[in-house]
Amino acid sequence: MESNSKTIVWFRRDLRIEDNPALAAAGRNGSILPVFLWCPKEEGQFYPGRVSRWWLKQSLIHLEQSLKSLGAELVFIKAQSTLSALLECVDAVGATKVVYNHLYDPVSLVRDHNIKQKLGELGISVQSYNGDLLNEPWEVYNDDGKVFTTFDAYWEKSLRMQNEPVSHLPPWRLTQAAGSVKMCSIQELGLENELEKSSNALLGKGWAPGWSNADKALTEFVENNLLAYSKDRLTVGGNSTSLLSPYLHFGEISVRKVFNSVRLKQILWTKEGNSVGDESANLYLRAIGLREYSRYICFNFPFTHERSLLNNLKFFPWNADQAHFKAWRQGRTGYPLVDAGMRELWATGWVHNKIRVIVSSFFVKFLLLPWQWGMKYFWDTLLDADLESDIIGWQYISGSLPDGHELERLDNPEVQGFNYDPEGEYVRHWLPELARMPAEWIHHPWDAPLTVLKAAGVELGMNYPSPIIDVDVARDRLTQAIFIMREKEAAVNAADANGTVEVVFDNSENVGDSANPKDVVKGKVPCPSSSSYDQRVPSMGNVCMNKKRSKPEEKRKKLKDIGLNCKNEGKISNMDGDLCSTAESSSMKKQMTTSRNSFSVPRAISMSYDRKTFGDEASSDEKLQKE
Repeated sequence: MESNSKTIVWFRRDLRIEDNPALAAAGRNGSILPVFLWCPKEEGQFYPGRVSRWWLKQSLIHLEQSLKSLGAELVFIKAQSTLSALLECVDAVGATKVVYNHLYDPVSLVRDHNIKQKLGELGISVQSYNGDLLNEPWEVYNDDGKVFTTFDAYWEKSLRMQNEPVSHLPPWRLTQAAGSVKMCSIQELGLENELEKSSNALLGKGWAPGWSNADKALTEFVENNLLAYSKDRLTVGGNSTSLLSPYLHFGEISVRKVFNSVRLKQILWTKEGNSVGDESANLYLRAIGLREYSRYICFNFPFTHERSLLNNLKFFPWNADQAHFKAWRQGRTGYPLVDAGMRELWATGWVHNKIRVIVSSFFVKFLLLPWQWGMKYFWDTLLDADLESDIIGWQYISGSLPDGHELERLDNPEVQGFNYDPEGEYVRHWLPELARMPAEWIHHPWDAPLTVLKAAGVELGMNYPSPIIDVDVARDRLTQAIFIMREKEAAVNAADANGTVEVVFDNSENVGDSANPKDVVKGKVPCPSSSSYDQRVPSMGNVCMNKKRSKPEEKRKKLKDIGLNCKNEGKISNMDGDLCSTAESSSMKKQMTTSRNSFSVPRAISMSYDRKTFGDEASSDEKLQKE
């Protein structure tokens, strides 16, 4: 590269100086213009929630200060079009190159390739890098060159591929590219409005965003908390996990650094014969692997933010009950552990990974609500909201993955309460109306004697709700719904000449109208990659879809013998049954869009107006785990 070259460094979710391949490459020679572009219009239905935007703002302030200390000024631009804003930056400084690190969500995949193509047509060099993963999604395939659709097989192959640790040293000095760019202040980006500031101020007491703070959090976890991770992670309430997930989401710390730090500790413990430490490190590395896998699935199956990976839920009769949805959001289901988790989420933007599993399982299995509604609510409220991780978590719980929970599995929140909050301390903290309930009854107050309820000041149905649905009734309704789903699936298969049609979508478009705009993304054929580092696009030719494990015949017969009906059967989708992608497949060479039935949640999810009442095993946790 010529020493007088000028490069645009486009920051997105890679808000760090250390181990940032795009920044390192651009800073080696010539001058740079570091930019952060905020284009709310392009975020669509996945516009970040309040707490996520707060974190982003604080992280950008931190990054701005760090870049300034190195001699470069981070340029903030609020734009209507990312492509137009980048072109204006290129023209303003006379840049000849644009660099950035990869993203893997479906919207970013299409946008990034469109931008790379347009800039290439104008003679502007574009280079993209892996700043987010241990292995790129297009690097990990099975022996037949097919995509993995089970985590264990994927992770085993990924671990075998790990080479020597790679890290990009931070630049010692940066040179700012000369030129006049139309920019704004970070306040003018609009990441935080006046009404949100009072609530956001509380977040700063418990969290410290920024890449250097991420390094401190990693050191604290590895040196002081990793050893007991295998035990502590099963206790809800308190900081029993690493708390690194928001830092990882915004790229404030490299996943390579996290992986290598834990791996080195594991090697040391293994040599010492410390089996507890070895197990803890292995479990945490597995959590890192699940984050990798979420990107892998979303890259190879870019429709998974709106449709199930497997075809089984295409026929599932979702119960689009707005009242149940609201009760779940507000923590008013009558199941204390579920309610405590949802109120903690609303108050803090954070919940333990075990609680995420419990509340999402209750949402899908007890209430039969569409998993996409729950996923979108998590996106709107979690401090570490991460589309890819939430997609795989919710699909796992709803039985949409080949290695996910069985759809028939229904976990009792009462039993889970005694398992993970045996003394009821977590419930008492978030449900003050149950603060005086004895531990014996706190997870099932509906069974408590009247004298106990009276002494605790609890009036079921008054100051704390009765259960929204009985466990036995919920189990019967789930069985009914599965029976209907399988009957319809069998009828469709029988109608097919070969009985082998694999449809990879569900009937979520039938669960009710939505006032939210549909997120339709158009893709174009990408220009050829100019480097092995360049990001690729999904190719449906290498997808090997595993069908859901078959139901034993005796269980099928049991379901059929029940012969029950379900009120909300819904219509069977008439969408195409092919493995369409929201991103352009290099093998298909044609324009594609997302489904015209793209899923959106109801308008009622807007929390600014409807929140009026407030001011398993280890493998089950992992899919929703936030580390």
